[in-house]
Amino acid sequence: MKKKLFAAALAMSTSIVAAQAADGPVKIGFVNTFSGPNAALGNDERDGFELALDHLGRKMGGLPVEVIYEDDQMKPDVGKQATERLVLSRKVDFITGFNWSNVLLASLKPAVDGKTFLISGNAGPSQIAGEQCSPYFFSTSWQNDQTPMALGETLNNRGVKRLFILAPNYAAGKDMAAGVKKTFKGEVVGEEYTGWPAQLDFSAELTKIRSVKPDAVWVFYPGQAGAQFMQQYAQAGLKGTLPIYSVFTVDALTLPQIKEQALGHLSTQQWVQDLDNEVNKRFVSDFRKKYGRYPSYYSAQHYDAGMLINSAVVALKGDLSNKDAVRDALRKADFKSVRGSFRYNHNHFPIQNFYLQEVVKDEAGEFTMKSLGLVLKDSADPYAEKCAMKW
Repeated sequence: MKKKLFAAALAMSTSIVAAQAADGPVKIGFVNTFSGPNAALGNDERDGFELALDHLGRKMGGLPVEVIYEDDQMKPDVGKQATERLVLSRKVDFITGFNWSNVLLASLKPAVDGKTFLISGNAGPSQIAGEQCSPYFFSTSWQNDQTPMALGETLNNRGVKRLFILAPNYAAGKDMAAGVKKTFKGEVVGEEYTGWPAQLDFSAELTKIRSVKPDAVWVFYPGQAGAQFMQQYAQAGLKGTLPIYSVFTVDALTLPQIKEQALGHLSTQQWVQDLDNEVNKRFVSDFRKKYGRYPSYYSAQHYDAGMLINSAVVALKGDLSNKDAVRDALRKADFKSVRGSFRYNHNHFPIQNFYLQEVVKDEAGEFTMKSLGLVLKDSADPYAEKCAMKW
């Protein structure tokens, strides 16, 4: 009799928890950089996420959504503390955002220990794709090496034999450089890792480039550093005489600063604003209407983060109490992505296409990106084989 009463009580308590979960709201933490010289990146990512909520009617699975924004100040310890607050005090269902790899690496453990799903909308460090892969981590962007791997293939196709590499000295910078070296078949004749994030004067590095006389230069400098580098490259008289290629350096956020100096610049990315699918057309059009500018890949990836979370909430009818069920729903990635084809590898990083893109002016004279075609099809990151997680 006691066993029957206990079973009935347990069933009742479980149903109460499920009912409470299904009543909402869906609580989402959003950790990013909203202050300092690189606040534009965090703001752009928030704008993409907010547009996703607009398109969803500000609800997920019929439930209201509560988003708690936290500023990581571009500091790993601050990002970790923000994540701990969201998990322990605010008890969020999901955490997203995370622009910087060093901030994400510091913040992963509190989320995983709290069994809270973390969806990175940008950073994709190699460690989390490999040995540190987790059932509580998903990405809606890429693993750091992948975009430069596509650029390495572009360099091969364009006959570059001697390459000079420049990147900031932090986790993502090292991953990005490793990526381009994985696919580039020529000789790396120079490799410099500069101070981060304070260094914005690259005169010494530009002098080294001149002395080595490479066929081309490859750089990774996100945010304000990218705008500064490209401007200094042109001022040094290298633009037009020494081809420069990049990843995550020339984009919708830095183009208003670089302007004419960026025309014709080539880079690679998994999303370009002119990709021909209905979801992307709506995203770009509505983003421009709401914010008065072109979206970047930052905002596109966070738009997808919102849609991924929604797909899980809808599939489970708002009941997020069963963590295994939430994970299974996220793994299905049952939503239409702005990039078109999107599916997950077993390490929870996307398998996706990468494109070559060029800086152009649109009909109104505004700077933007134009797709020049596919570089890598259904690309999987090179660290997945080190991830022991199985589905």
